[in-house]
Amino acid sequence: MTYNSLHADTPQKDSVIIYSGGLDSTTLLYEKQQRIALAVSFNYGSNHNAREIACAQLHCHKLGIEHIVIDLEFIKTYFQSSLTAGADAIPEGNYNDDNMRSTVVPFRNGIMLSIACGIAESRGLSRVLIANHGGDHAIYPDCRESFIKAMNSTMQAGTYINVTLDAPYTNLSKSEIVKKGIELGIDYANTYSCYKGGEQHCGKCGTCRERQEAFAQAGIKDPTEYVQCQ
Repeated sequence: MTYNSLHADTPQKDSVIIYSGGLDSTTLLYEKQQRIALAVSFNYGSNHNAREIACAQLHCHKLGIEHIVIDLEFIKTYFQSSLTAGADAIPEGNYNDDNMRSTVVPFRNGIMLSIACGIAESRGLSRVLIANHGGDHAIYPDCRESFIKAMNSTMQAGTYINVTLDAPYTNLSKSEIVKKGIELGIDYANTYSCYKGGEQHCGKCGTCRERQEAFAQAGIKDPTEYVQCQ
């Protein structure tokens, strides 16, 4: 038996993942772990960055995946978004366009993907993974399928090794992602979503509401501790 036949079923570690430490990207981390060479988190001054990154570090350590954090402080300084303006600036209520538009960080995914693409080419890695999903489309332009397709073309055209963008959750709902994660054995108690950034999820902001609805729609008990539930 040859070396190649012995390792024929072992996926090549060819990917960089943009990894926040939230529910969606944690699911993608576990699903694609055999192909992920590097996880990259970005600290851009959002209210919840620190708590998300702590979760990211935990899961990467558990899976033995290299993890780095890149500071993008200029975003908080120069970009307008309630996501970087403190907990009181975050709207409460449903996860929809009218309520959540203030949380848009202009072209955030474009900036992060550009950096991840450069890192991928520098390391000879051919793919960048991102965990945008269908529930984001109405609010965030840089989560939509049209953007993903355009960015994929740009990344391939702008790199010698034709780095590709893989966004497998683009048209999935958050409840579908939760179901996938439960099958993978993920402990979602060790993920963070709340845009207010408190020690516990507030249970009132749009991302908390979306998280609660995802577990309910999936028919799975929500393991998250919410302030309002105490």
